[in-house]
Amino acid sequence: MNKHDKDQPLYLISIVCEMLNVHPQTLRMYEKEGLISPRRTNRQRLYSDSDVERLNLILQLTRELGVNKAGVDIILRMRHKLEVLQREMEEIMEFLANDVKRDLRNRLRKELEEEE
Repeated sequence: MNKHDKDQPLYLISIVCEMLNVHPQTLRMYEKEGLISPRRTNRQRLYSDSDVERLNLILQLTRELGVNKAGVDIILRMRHKLEVLQREMEEIMEFLANDVKRDLRNRLRKELEEEE
């Protein structure tokens, strides 16, 4: 499943509540506090797989680790920043790898030309 598919809104609030064993009011509270942003169509909340994963993380942090909502917000923001940095680092590494390959090819080409 690619990133786009994971962001596709699929689930009604009642389904997500069953999936995560949580009361609908809890999800509404998380939305009100800005921890989650389900899509809305005709006044219905629709949650994507990404939303469900995020909610699962929020519930693990609060239920299992006792993190309060302010802590959850900080953790989610830090996690997002880390993901952005990871993507940037991967792009930089790919650029450097391509640059090294290009340089190596040019050097080999020059050496072959010098031998001829």
